[in-house]
Formats: sequence, C-alpha cells, structure tokens
Amino acid sequence: MRALLVTSVGVTCAAALTLPLAAPALSAPAAHSASARPPSLSPESPGSGPPSARTEAAPNEANEANEANTGDEGGALEAPEAAPPRTGETRAAALAGSTQSLPLEPLAAPSDRSMGPATAGQGLDRRTARPFSLVGVVWDDAEAELHGTVQVRTRATGSTSWSDWQDVETHNAEHAADLGSAERASGAVRGATAPLWVGDSDGVEVRVRPEAADPRHPAAVPLPEGLRLELVDPGAGPAPEPAPGAPAGRTVTPAAFTGNPVPPTTTAAVPEVLTAESAATSAVNADLAPLGAAEIPALTKAETEEEAAIVAAGAKPYIGPRPKIVTRKGWGADEKLRERNFAYTKSVKAAFVHHSATGNNYTCKQAPSVLRSIYRYHVKSSGWRDFGYNFAVDKCGNIYEGRAGGVAKAVLGAHTLGFNTNTMGVAVLGTYSSTNPPAAAVTAVSKLTAWKLGLFGANPKGKVTLVSGGSGKYSKGKKVKMNVISGHRDGFATECPGARLYKKLGKARTSSAKLQGR
Repeated sequence: MRALLVTSVGVTCAAALTLPLAAPALSAPAAHSASARPPSLSPESPGSGPPSARTEAAPNEANEANEANTGDEGGALEAPEAAPPRTGETRAAALAGSTQSLPLEPLAAPSDRSMGPATAGQGLDRRTARPFSLVGVVWDDAEAELHGTVQVRTRATGSTSWSDWQDVETHNAEHAADLGSAERASGAVRGATAPLWVGDSDGVEVRVRPEAADPRHPAAVPLPEGLRLELVDPGAGPAPEPAPGAPAGRTVTPAAFTGNPVPPTTTAAVPEVLTAESAATSAVNADLAPLGAAEIPALTKAETEEEAAIVAAGAKPYIGPRPKIVTRKGWGADEKLRERNFAYTKSVKAAFVHHSATGNNYTCKQAPSVLRSIYRYHVKSSGWRDFGYNFAVDKCGNIYEGRAGGVAKAVLGAHTLGFNTNTMGVAVLGTYSSTNPPAAAVTAVSKLTAWKLGLFGANPKGKVTLVSGGSGKYSKGKKVKMNVISGHRDGFATECPGARLYKKLGKARTSSAKLQGR
C-alpha cells in the first residue's frame, strides 16, 4: 500500500506525522500543511480554491464586521421590530446565516453590599435583535474560566411573550483543541460557554453573575474580560436534492430525516454548482458517495466488508455495516467559514461520546439548523478552525458528518481537551444530565462506532492506552488506559456527556461490538 503523508496537530506540539504502513488508506489525503489562522491562500492547498472562489467570502466577512458593532440600541422593547437591512448584505449572505456580537454591560449592584462589587455581574436588558436561534457568551482569554452563572431568556419571533430564564453551560473549556496545537495557538481562540439552542427568536435578555464569596473564598472571582453575547442565525437550509437526472423545475421529493414524516413532492431547481470549498469537502468522501452528495448511503455488512477491503486495506476483519451519514452539504455547512486546509491524526483508536449541552428543545427536522448554528458559533464566535466534533447524532438517530476532512479518515477534531489525537468525537445533540437519551440516538452511536472504529481495527468493548496532551484531569504526557468507547468525563473533569447518556455507554459498547461481529 502506498504511504501517504498527512498533516497532524500532535498532543505535545504541532508537527507533521506520517501514517504507519498498516494504517487505513482513507486515513489521509495527499500531503499538505495545516496552517494556523489566517488561512492559507494557496490555491494548491486542499480545501481551498482559486482566488475567484475565495473572494466570495468577502461579503460575509464585511457583514461580520458590521454585526460586531451593532446591537447597542433597542433598549427594553417588548414588541418585535423589523431589523434594518445590513449594509452590503446580499441574499447569499443572508442564506448563509449571521452572528450578532453584543458587548455586555454592568448590571445593577445587589442590595447586599457585603457580597462585594464584583458580584454585580454583567448582562443586557431586554432588547430586540435581528432573528437568531442560538445563543452563547464569549470572552477574550481562552485560558480564563468563567466562575459563575449565565442565564438568558428570549422572545419567540413575532410574539410578545418571553421565555423563562434558561441556564447556559459555562464549563466548556474542555471542548477544545489540545494545548500547544496549531489551532489552539492561532490567536483567534476565545473563551466561550456552551451554545444554547433557543429556536427562532428576535428578543433577548442575559445576565452573568460571578460565584458569590464564601468563607473559603472571601472575595468573588472576577468575571473574564471582554464578555460578549453571541446571537447566531443558522441561515436557510440547503436546497432539496434533485432526483438523479432530473432537470430544473422537475417534481422531486426531498430526502426525509428519520423521525419526520415524508414531505410532499415539490418543484425544485437543480442546486447551484459547487464552490471550490464545497467541492474539496465533498471530494474527500469520493470513495463513498458522488461529488456533492447530501448523504452517504448505508451499506450491508457484506458490502461494507467488501468496501473496507479497498478503502481500509490492512484493517482487521471486524467492522459494522456502514450507516447512512448526512454530509456537510446535506446539513448546509457554509464551507467558506472553516479553515481551508484539513488536519489529520494518525489513527482512530478511541471514540469520545459527548452531549452538545444545547438543550433538548429541537425537532429532528431542525437538527441541520442546530448544526449550522453550532458550526458558526465554533468558528466565528469561539475562533476554532471548524466544527469541533467529528460526528453528530440527533434524537431521532440521524448521523451527521462533523469536522471536514472525510468521514472515513482520521480527522483531527477539537472535542476532548488533551485527547484529540488518534480519537474521534461524537456529539449527541441535546442535554442529558437529567434527561434520558432517546434509544435511537444510542443505537446510532453504536452503529457509527462499529463502522468507524472497525476501519481502524479497534474493538468497541476493548481498552486502549492514550497519552494526555494536558487536561483538567490528567497531566501532559501521562499514559491513560481507557475504554475504546469513552465518555468525555473519562478524559476530563467534566459532567459531559451528562449522567444519563454516560450510563448508556455500556450498552453502546456491547451493541457496537456485536455489529462488528465480535
């Protein structure tokens, strides 16, 4: 088998790694370098396009600059108002989504002066905003932690009623690129809460309070500097896929997600020609689906074994049937947002399961919108190179491609601080601290891991030794023995993936191994 060079961000340093001869052929594309921001502008870099294609992102960037300086007007308005059009906004930019970034202001000091001035906190009074569906709070220093609480309430678009206060998960630093990696050292990464899906909204109020002083900590820990509220609009979804060979205007039936009724036939135009960035993202899955495909179809076990003999030569014979996977094009990822190069690691020895902590108030039909919102929040608000997780699973069991680079390849993610190298991250959309995860979601995790771990010869019921890149639980360089399918809390002192989902991982391991034929 030919040896292929790949770019990889190592645990202890940013270095170029070479695939071992026994690694699956799909674990990397042709050689290239993963650059830190600003992105490489070389047209030869995988994932980038010619200058004409790259400049298409310019209107979006201009809009982001405009958005960052808006939002201070509005006041405590109860009735929704139509937001004025943004300067230079195009229809394409509107369809791609947007982010409103609003600096927080000091809140009124509490009546109990003994609590100290720091406990006054920061926030924003009720105000009208352009439509958004996901919220989060970011701050300047990625190394600083927010010791306190973040709460928001929102107003549904077109209504006058406000939601109750909702908690935003503040402990999110453990979902990140490894310390010392090129992505972490890019200079663009910010501290951030977990994002929270709130649905279509046009009004918001937020309050951030530091932890109160106590006998052990007589002074409250100050809040991080540069706190901003991020309001994310996911934009419109992708155009329906035409039937094979159907010309523009023909009647076609869009693909339906599991758990939703089949939509009626509609008249749909043939989708626009792929951009250079979209083509590059799709091309790395070319062995699995046609260029520009909205999904990678499921295969039987026999078909998967036959395919694995070609795309994963050298892999052990235990592999589960390939499940259907909705591609980035299928959920509508704007490929101009991400870093243009792809980054890889050597292998996939383990899978870390997460919950997205975005709440459970979404339908499976909305899942692509949730993904587009998280993607934009990871890149534009948090400063990451791309969507953090390698895969996502919704409550109905639909599986989605996450970070770009190829679903069958060893793509380097930013999901488990200290253990991103030689692993994959799977996020189940929702919050499962006190809510049981749907059986369909757990089954999807089993199916996905049976296939993906099988490509790299990993036993879902086995153990693996990983080297920590430094986390809140294990020091840098420490060798740690873990389950091949682990929860995020196994690698970091965190509540993720939620107590209820974590309890289901034993079942996921057993089912995954059985699907592999073990």
